[in-house]
Amino acid sequence: MKHIAIFGFGIVGGGLPDVIESCREGIKNLIDDEINVKYILDLRDFPDSPYGDRVVHDIKPIIEDPEIEVVAETMGGAHPAFEFSVAAMEHGISVVTSNKEVVATYGDKLLETARKNGVNYLFEASVGGGIPCLRPFATSLSQEKIVSVSGILNGTTNFILSKMKFEGREFADVLAEAQALGYAERDPSADVDGIDAMRKIMILTALSTGKLVDKADVYAETIRNITPADIDAAARMGASIKLIGTYKACEDGISVYVCPQIVGASNALSAVNDVYNAISVTCDITGDVMFYGRGAGRYPTAGAVLADIVAILSGAADAEKQHVFEKAEGSVVPFGKVPFNYYIRVRCDSCADTCETLTHLFDSVKKLEGSPEGVCEYVCGKMGLDELNSIRESIGNVESVIRILE
Repeated sequence: MKHIAIFGFGIVGGGLPDVIESCREGIKNLIDDEINVKYILDLRDFPDSPYGDRVVHDIKPIIEDPEIEVVAETMGGAHPAFEFSVAAMEHGISVVTSNKEVVATYGDKLLETARKNGVNYLFEASVGGGIPCLRPFATSLSQEKIVSVSGILNGTTNFILSKMKFEGREFADVLAEAQALGYAERDPSADVDGIDAMRKIMILTALSTGKLVDKADVYAETIRNITPADIDAAARMGASIKLIGTYKACEDGISVYVCPQIVGASNALSAVNDVYNAISVTCDITGDVMFYGRGAGRYPTAGAVLADIVAILSGAADAEKQHVFEKAEGSVVPFGKVPFNYYIRVRCDSCADTCETLTHLFDSVKKLEGSPEGVCEYVCGKMGLDELNSIRESIGNVESVIRILE
């Protein structure tokens, strides 16, 4: 019998015992043994749970038990998840996690702690829920240079933008529905303001480059300002608006950002709707690879946690490339310098005058047909945000500016 512990018995941690039971036969085929949840660490008691008798409120009995081989950290938040994970690894226990915040913030220190203590620290479930998108970075893609990663990394925002597109509804209305369905929290900031996607693209950047960027260097923009008029304009361009997390290798370093972008129909990300996630990885040899599926959910995410546990207990993790993250000090290109093409909507009396102004400001200007009365719409490029902000007043009454994904 292989014994494990769970830190945090919430949505994901609470689903893990059920997934272990459901996958019992498959587990036995892989590790020739069974997995037993011996301890559950939580502040709460769970008297109605069949696992309630395994709950403890102190980490000490877990890390001092020589039978515990792996801990599943599903607490969420950076603290005390970081301290508990370090304590477990310093006692010779491997750790797997679904906690994107702790990986994005302390991934370098956690991986170094694992290396020093001869254990594993795995985090497949921290990005993409049940989508097996991280392990390929350590296996089939480990020998390649990752040129770029772009993806729909948050199911809640994708649900909202999809509903706005197909049902013509306002942001606030669809957000309320997402909250009623349990897709969005009462405070939706982490989702709609790009914070969740920011943490995930930080992890994907670290896997691609070995550099863990600081969140202060990652631009994150909300979708709160997206309107039905923006959605309609994108549709007339044969495109969709998506919240995209991006890492790109640049001549001067790397760029990392999250923002709403207009995605053309020729890009597969344009057709990813509802709560689904998709991650597009561009490699120097293989070219483009895409991972697609449900990016969250109790059982899909718990399944990804279990996959890491099995990889450790079977010995498969030891054969994989062990990641090393270093702080990316000075290597991140400021977002304001990154050039984009833009959709620009201007409320004006004369489209001819506006077009003339834009032509003097941008290298290329194309008028979008079918504009509502009283506004003119253009696709303009290329320019960085800093420069765009410096000329914005000279354009006139600008109602909307949205970047266009190339």
